[in-house]
Amino acid sequence: MVKLFSMSLLYKGPAVVIPLTSTYDLMSFNYFQRKSIQEFMTFTTQIITERTQTGQRQSVKEQEYLCHVYVREDRLTGVIIADQDYPRRVAFTILSKACEDFASKVPSKDWPYGQQANIQYNGLEPMLLKYQDPKEADAMTRVQVELDETKIVLHGTMESLLQRGEKLDDLVAKSDALSLQSKTFYKQAKKANSWCCVIQ
Repeated sequence: MVKLFSMSLLYKGPAVVIPLTSTYDLMSFNYFQRKSIQEFMTFTTQIITERTQTGQRQSVKEQEYLCHVYVREDRLTGVIIADQDYPRRVAFTILSKACEDFASKVPSKDWPYGQQANIQYNGLEPMLLKYQDPKEADAMTRVQVELDETKIVLHGTMESLLQRGEKLDDLVAKSDALSLQSKTFYKQAKKANSWCCVIQ
């Protein structure tokens, strides 16, 4: 069964990425791991947004999961984390729709200063629920020909997205966004070679 785990909207500023709004469906994970998994999804979303150029769409594969990211020309960015069976084309159609809907309701002048607590937008959660079934997006996907003409870059792992000399372990260790519990969870999951929020 295909699955969407998270949807996020961010503003990719020239120097910093600003999280605007996000929603998660983590019910399929162990209750005691959900907080750490959510922190790692937020961390991963931030990293792939930082490393995606303006106007680019790309998918980053890690084990059986895919992170899909779309950075618009106006720097509004959408990110979906899904299992690898979720159709990429549908994921990018949903991201386009989410960005358009957000842009129509939240003025662009607020994006660079927006924080999740200040942004009044509730559109992501219903989309995450509705599009768990990719067939719900079929009609929308058929009319969206733009994606057929846009190259989507696929990265095999998170490591392939990092700059030369960068290590994921170092980014995790330095991150202020991750709690000590989540960093411990990352190390244990890495040793066990199991799911750790799209990062092995």
